[in-house]
Amino acid sequence: MSNDLTLFSSPELKDIVQDMRDLLSQSYLAFLLGAGCSKKAGLPLMPELTVEVLGHEKIGVETKKLLGKVSEAFSGAEAATIEDYMSEIVDLLSVAERRSRRGATQSKVFVGGQEKDAVELQNVLDEIKQAASSAIGDKEVDITTHQQFVRAIHNSLQAGKSGRGVDYFILNYDTLIEDALGLERVIYFDGFSGAATGWWEPSTFNIKTHLKAARVFKIHGSIDWCLLEGDTLPRRIRSGIETKFAKNHILIYPASTKYQETQRNPFAQMLQHMRESLCPSEGKEMVLAICGYSFGDSHIDLEIENALYQSEGRLTIAAFIGTDEPEGKLSNWLADSTISQQIRVYANKGFFHGDKALRLDNNTPWWKFEILSRLLGGER
Repeated sequence: MSNDLTLFSSPELKDIVQDMRDLLSQSYLAFLLGAGCSKKAGLPLMPELTVEVLGHEKIGVETKKLLGKVSEAFSGAEAATIEDYMSEIVDLLSVAERRSRRGATQSKVFVGGQEKDAVELQNVLDEIKQAASSAIGDKEVDITTHQQFVRAIHNSLQAGKSGRGVDYFILNYDTLIEDALGLERVIYFDGFSGAATGWWEPSTFNIKTHLKAARVFKIHGSIDWCLLEGDTLPRRIRSGIETKFAKNHILIYPASTKYQETQRNPFAQMLQHMRESLCPSEGKEMVLAICGYSFGDSHIDLEIENALYQSEGRLTIAAFIGTDEPEGKLSNWLADSTISQQIRVYANKGFFHGDKALRLDNNTPWWKFEILSRLLGGER
């Protein structure tokens, strides 16, 4: 695709682009960023990550066999990924743990004709998470686009204005946003005290010592989070550090993980902050910009939907999507007159706001993270 941005200076788009920049210049701003935003840096999308994990050296023979049986259960399903397989195993683990707690004679579960107990299933999950962490964390990445994005949000869009805080709700397991914020000298709080190695301290999200500080919520966990033996809350452990009591347990959770997982801390705490952020108090208006996300996580979709209805018009959604026009949840929200005016969709072949639609003949890649970053930075 060409890097030329002249398309966005055309008569039919230039005012929309300027309106977009004005919208994302507002005082109360949040971003929901998915895997599509990490692709430009050199990290795999979920289908690619699935292939890498299934063949990864950290996956043992028995785990590969079990994954094979789990994947067979998804035969005929459209685009099943390693997150689906992990979610299936999490469900089976929950059954085995519940039976064991209740003292059931048959505490094991059947997976493709094999019997597995809770310990075996937990070990399988740990191996998969280790492989996913390695497939992401061991890659050399180029975070130039993420730095450009951070500069646009915290500098270009705020030129001549007082500083503002921004909330980042990250669905990816990588650390690209945190790295870019640090390199661009933007103060941020991510729920940890300490430094590269730290401990979970969610009160840091409430620190208001710096108006320009950002908050980073890793909704599905992170490749640098783990549990130490005896802990119930995560530590952030710098890569390469060996700890005597380290548990080989990386804290990442698949998008489809069941409701009970979201009730456990730290995830419950982050989701509560998300709810509070998206339902601003009277007199304030919040903008949630969504990029790199395909609305495939029903729990996150429900949180957004609830916020749209509960915010009494004070929440605006700006969704950047790669499909030619809104589909699924976005299409449903736009069709609902009670919230449709709160939604702007920048699709591959059009702009949709409320009951109005501008349909375009050519691809309009403002949904791509690298293009959006440049547009927000003022390029045309």
